[in-house]
This record gives sequence, structure tokens and C-alpha cells, in this order.
Amino acid sequence: MDGMGRRTLLAGAASLALGGCAATETTLRAVPVATASQAYPDTPKAAFDRLMTGNRRWITGALQHPDRDPTRRELLATKQKPYGVVLSCIDSRVPPELVFDTGLGDLFVMRTGGQAVGPVVTGSVEYGPMTGGTPLIVVLGHQRCGAVEAAYQSLKDGKPLPGNLQAIVEALRPAYEQTTREGSADPIETMTKHQVTLTADTLRGNGDLRPLVSESKLAVVAAYYSLDTGQVEVLNGAPVS
Repeated sequence: MDGMGRRTLLAGAASLALGGCAATETTLRAVPVATASQAYPDTPKAAFDRLMTGNRRWITGALQHPDRDPTRRELLATKQKPYGVVLSCIDSRVPPELVFDTGLGDLFVMRTGGQAVGPVVTGSVEYGPMTGGTPLIVVLGHQRCGAVEAAYQSLKDGKPLPGNLQAIVEALRPAYEQTTREGSADPIETMTKHQVTLTADTLRGNGDLRPLVSESKLAVVAAYYSLDTGQVEVLNGAPVS
């Protein structure tokens, strides 16, 4: 092949390569951020509906995996505005971002054994609503909670748990006492739901959050997650407007 032929062949190859790169770049740029077209849910009901719609996708497997790409990461590098706060259990099977099919920057998440609360946890829950106007708090318990079961057994037998685990037991004592007063064929599940509702009631009525709730700027929802189905059941506090 002479010099002219080689130059022609190389030029053609370079053109094809550049064309392929350009096509690939165009394709990548055409992929939108998953929730770019969705308005920020700035009311309690809008935020609640967004989460529950995501949970329905989780149940059916029709996941969108929104807000999980480099563009979203770059957008949030200097500022965040989550639309929800979730206080859930440490259980590895109940990650809120997956259960509600959300992504980066969508939720403030606190996780403690059995949704146990104390001043630091309560302050962390308050952070979004009090400093950034986050309109929704969800307290999320779940089926077959090991922390609740351990606390129930400890209190029933009068045998404290070792180390700081006993702090979780004491935090769950009111739910245990309510469960034993009422009686139940399934005390662990009953105690879990009591723990969720008591925690939500406490947050809803505390001196800092109560004014926001009264003005309908904030909703505090008690909810329960089924490990069997993936469904989030609302126990109380769902916003209506």
C-alpha cells in the first residue's frame, strides 16, 4: 500500500472512531437525571405521596433508581434539600432508600435499634424540618424486629442486656408496658407497632415540631414495613393535604 493509501485508510479509521465517540457521548448526555422532571415535593402530602409511590415500585420490582448518577452527585456537592426524614431500625433488610426507591439527597435517614430515641436522635430528626423546611418525617418499624424481640424478652425475664444494649431496652420499655397491659397473641409485632406509634406521637407533639405540624408544614407518619411483601403500611399520621 502506498503512502497516499495508508493516509486515506488512517483518516477513514480516525473518522469512524471519532464518530463512534461522538455518538456514545451524545447517547450518554441524552440520559436524563431520573427525577429531573419532578418538582420538589414541598408539602407533607406531596412528599408522602412521592415516598409511597416509590414503595409501590419496590413491591412490584419496577424500580427507577432515581437520583443515583454523577450528575446528581455534582448537583448536590454544595447544597442539599431532602424532602423527607426517615427514622428506622438498624436492620440490614430495611434500608429506607431502597424501600422507598429514592436516591442521593432525597432523605435524611436515622437508624437505631427498634427506632429507639434520645436527645441526639431527636435532634437529628428535627434538623431537616427546623433548618431546611423538610415537610415529612416517617418513623418506620418492621416485621420480626430483632431489637424489639430482645428488649421484650429482657423485660419479660427481668434480665438486663449487656453493655449499652440495655439503653435500647429502656427506650422500648413504654411500648413493652403498653403491650403487656393490652395482651396480644403476637407480642413482638404488637410491641413493634406500639414503639412506632409512641415515637411518632412523641415527635409530633414535642415543643419544637408541634408548631410545624399545627401549621400543616410538617407531617409525622408512623409506618410498618413487611419483610414478606416489601409493603409499607401506614399506622397513623398520613397527611391529607
